[in-house]
Amino acid sequence: MSDALMQTNLNIVGLKSKYTGKVREVYRLDNETLIMVATDRLSAFDVVMPRGVPFKGQILNQIATKMLEATSDIVPNWLVATPDPNVSVGVACDPFKVEMVIRGYLSGHAARTYKSGKRSLCGVSMPEGMIENDPFPIPIITPATKAEEGHDEDISKKEIIDQGIVSEFDYLKLEEYTQKLFARGTNIAKKQGLILVDTKYEFGKSITTGEILLIDEIHTPDSSRYFYEKGYAERQAQGMPQKQLSKEFVRQWLISNGFQGLEGQTLPEMDKSLINSISERYIELYENITGLTFEKASTSNLQKRINENVSSYLKSNNY
Repeated sequence: MSDALMQTNLNIVGLKSKYTGKVREVYRLDNETLIMVATDRLSAFDVVMPRGVPFKGQILNQIATKMLEATSDIVPNWLVATPDPNVSVGVACDPFKVEMVIRGYLSGHAARTYKSGKRSLCGVSMPEGMIENDPFPIPIITPATKAEEGHDEDISKKEIIDQGIVSEFDYLKLEEYTQKLFARGTNIAKKQGLILVDTKYEFGKSITTGEILLIDEIHTPDSSRYFYEKGYAERQAQGMPQKQLSKEFVRQWLISNGFQGLEGQTLPEMDKSLINSISERYIELYENITGLTFEKASTSNLQKRINENVSSYLKSNNY
């Protein structure tokens, strides 16, 4: 099995700060440039698994790069360059403390909420008479607060504005961008025979210009849920589960082994065979979402490769 990238320690001149998230590590330079490294860490139920998944970081970074480039004409984003398969370089932003979750179908968290008898999610009404994985009449936006640690929390548009988390002026722009991105993502997915079910977008304001920019990853299997379009209607008519592309298979494995990230639960061990199968599934996700054959980058010395590629990029661009 190939090596997995669990952490980095980049040697960068002019480093201002480093932030380590569940999956990504973000280096901020004095000139407000960000270097974001997608590691191979695997997170589920807001818990980072002890083993990494080879090529996962490369897959997420390359999907995100392609999707940011494919949407840059409708929404400005933070990305400037990708000097390494696991690395993106871009503009430093002050992030909004909300995630813009948009749902085209009654799936996942929305479906669980609906089954509990509730007909409102984040202040948005859901029609009566729906079954799991039915499409909403129009996509709904169900925001969540961004947690530094632990679980994100549902929140309504009214609460966001009333609590001053985001101004009404800025929130309306985030809504507009979210709807445009989801429409574009839906069209991209359709060309691949897929349905973009739900996803999330994150935004921030450029430190230098104050412009609202799309940040982080978009339309990846970690941030989005996809169904296969072929057979969707038949499965739905028969009340069968939908065939989907997301990391839901990881969550389901954990659930079947008694873990949902709740207090008192023990994290089950993931052996090498399982990790290898997860890696293969991520490659399958990449190829289905992009329509391209995945090309594995060298993993013989990941730390050295990334350090050299980042250093070369910064030197050539006079950082």
